[in-house]
Amino acid sequence: MGAFLKMPLALFKRYYRKLWLRVLCYALLSLVMAVFEPMLERWINFEFTPKVAPEAVMSVLTILASSMLAVSTFSLNVMVSAHRAAAASATPRIHRLLLDDTTTQTVLAVFIGAFVYALTTIILIQSGLYKDTSAFITMVVTVLVVVMVIAAMLRWIDHLSTLGSMDDNMRNVHDLARDGLARFARRPALGANIFGDDTVLPDRLTPIPADRSGYLQLIDVEGLNACLKEISEGSFLYVDIFPGRTILAGQPIAMLSGPASQAQLDRLSAHFVLGDMRTYEQDPDFGLTVLSEISSRALSPGVNDPGTAIEAINRLEMLLWEYGQATGSAEAPHAPRVFVKVPGAAHMLQSAFAATARDGAGQIEVARRLREALSRLATLPDKPLAQAAHDLDDLVLAYCEAALPLEAERQSLRRAF
Repeated sequence: MGAFLKMPLALFKRYYRKLWLRVLCYALLSLVMAVFEPMLERWINFEFTPKVAPEAVMSVLTILASSMLAVSTFSLNVMVSAHRAAAASATPRIHRLLLDDTTTQTVLAVFIGAFVYALTTIILIQSGLYKDTSAFITMVVTVLVVVMVIAAMLRWIDHLSTLGSMDDNMRNVHDLARDGLARFARRPALGANIFGDDTVLPDRLTPIPADRSGYLQLIDVEGLNACLKEISEGSFLYVDIFPGRTILAGQPIAMLSGPASQAQLDRLSAHFVLGDMRTYEQDPDFGLTVLSEISSRALSPGVNDPGTAIEAINRLEMLLWEYGQATGSAEAPHAPRVFVKVPGAAHMLQSAFAATARDGAGQIEVARRLREALSRLATLPDKPLAQAAHDLDDLVLAYCEAALPLEAERQSLRRAF
């Protein structure tokens, strides 16, 4: 049951972070509240409740509907402007991250939900579907909606102080990358066996072609393992690519040991999710790549902000240091019939620092901080990661030898580490 539910839950979590879904849920909730308000009359003794005139309720609802329409429109404009500014100053990949911002989604959902509630209630009252005795219930519910709106406005004002700022963008990417690297250290092959150079492949392999071109986003290894048990007792699956890599339609996305029918291949293929963009769920170095892009953008001649590049190096160093300390605590495979090839340490270091090494080679403060970070990472107990840091440091020094204009700076950088 756990293997069966894991992929649907992952997809539900992905779609729950969509702005339109949360707004739709709040709007439907407000609609249900407006429709079922008159049904509460049977449980309320109106002899002991304050008398509320229907005209007073209509006045409050009219103000709420008109103001929430203006506030929702203004908030959407602010959100779009913040997203464009962040994409221009940091990297276009930040826009996708900001779209998943739960605070922005919740605030906009409250505003639009309040507008839908007020408009629906006004229509129902004007249609004569509410009795005069419903005015008290309507006023109570309206006051609760107003309280929610005020709380959302206070939250929105606090959130606007950081929305789209460089510090907030880097913090969000850092948090996502840290979670992804922690999962990768705990389950390097997503719960499967590691497909390495020492893996012995069977003589007969059946390719499973990709049904479309795109990025590999998710692999349901537990679901694959369950399918393999049903196909044959001796069936194994070998996945040669990892989430975050591109694949073309018709190319093999995995290899199955032994023969299989087309229906069985289709069932296995359904446990791979392909999409148009990279995602953070199972892609451990996507966050490293985004931070590297922020650093590279900051070092461009049009921006010329080495401080942001150094901040990105600091965050990347912390991420890789924590990952290198946690790699020795990997869990036992949960899907023993599946083998997945994982990205190597050199690939992760390249994703994190290669662009900065190239673009920051001519700025001594950036080059010095980068070599310092790599020298620290070279002391990690994770030997492949430490060796990759040492090798990349040689490349950084070669870049700097060619780019630094002064011999004194080159000598200073050679002696530093």
